Amino acid sequence: MKVLSKVYCFFIYLFLYAPIVVLIVFSFNDSTTMSRSVWSGFSFKWYGQLFSDRLIMQALGNTILIAVVAAVVSTILGTAAAIGINSLKRWPRRLVMNITNLPMVNPEIVTGVSMMLLFVIAVRAINTSLGIGSIMIAHITFCLPYVILSVKPKLSQMDQNLYEAALDLGYRPSQAFLKVVFPEIIPGIVTGMIMAFTLSIDDFIISYFTSGTTQTLPIYIYSMTRKRISPEINALSTLLFAIVLVLLLIVNLRKEKENKEILHEEEEP
Repeated sequence: MKVLSKVYCFFIYLFLYAPIVVLIVFSFNDSTTMSRSVWSGFSFKWYGQLFSDRLIMQALGNTILIAVVAAVVSTILGTAAAIGINSLKRWPRRLVMNITNLPMVNPEIVTGVSMMLLFVIAVRAINTSLGIGSIMIAHITFCLPYVILSVKPKLSQMDQNLYEAALDLGYRPSQAFLKVVFPEIIPGIVTGMIMAFTLSIDDFIISYFTSGTTQTLPIYIYSMTRKRISPEINALSTLLFAIVLVLLLIVNLRKEKENKEILHEEEEP
């Protein structure tokens, strides 16, 4: 059974990651067209052309700007929301958390279409159009639950008497939060921000419905596949994969470090 389980896992991982490996390898292929699936020599040509393409760089700038704004704003709002939710009583807290988790289980196409309809009504009322602002609002909306889900466990693990003790010792509420609560929940805040950035930079469906004339990298890649596909898309996809992989490794390493610290504290007499 152990041999069969290992063989099964091998084929599962092969099925999942073989296309990505092929993509990365052919991003260094010297072939001049995507239709040639043969190796023509090692080259960084497509990476050079990628960074000299004005449209791709513009889409990259839009993507990074949206991801940074969405990550920062959703982290601030999500941290405040997690603190508020954590202060509720048991049943109201469960109800609010169930409502908060709905955007995570809701199909993205439903979220995208509903936000598009909402923004269309809003832009008609204020006589404007869909664009980078509507994408930012949409990304903040779907990133928010993930930040709350990252911060709230840290608040639950924290000794609730620490905040009150800081107030009794003469700290103002803002000082007590910054000096007592914030250091305890900072790992959850950082994890939530990284997750929000990753989700935002990778999103296509919601961005497609709320972008108007603004292009992000996923939308630009989709437009490339509908026309002539350039080998630059291999280089672009490789870079996106590398960025997301690094961010996920950081999140997982932080979680592993936190778990070791918790186990170490429990083992201490």
